[in-house]
Amino acid sequence: MKIIEIKKLLEAEVVSGKYDTEAEIQIGCSSDLMSEILAFGKPGSILLTSLMNIQVINTANVSDIKVVCFVMGKIPDKKIINLAKKNDIVVLITQLTTFESCGRLYKNGLNSCGYFNLDK
Repeated sequence: MKIIEIKKLLEAEVVSGKYDTEAEIQIGCSSDLMSEILAFGKPGSILLTSLMNIQVINTANVSDIKVVCFVMGKIPDKKIINLAKKNDIVVLITQLTTFESCGRLYKNGLNSCGYFNLDK
């Protein structure tokens, strides 16, 4: 799924990062526990979270996650945005809940990063 499609599906706003509208995201993951993202996240994924701290970007960077979407209208501070820019991570915000965001992406064909997809 292209980032531009994700942006439209989630009615999201890009708050950080230059992005290639044709860039493909194959996997979606969601958690507020960064240890789960470190365990199950996949390179090139999108991370959806309501956790609002710098560790989200650090975790995305270590996991080679290319897009982070903060849900429920949460707006990242400048420290978070600056770190995302430094690490070439696109940051989106959406007013949707985590549940609805994940549902929309899954319904439209984005695969899950769950433990049952570890061999993919």
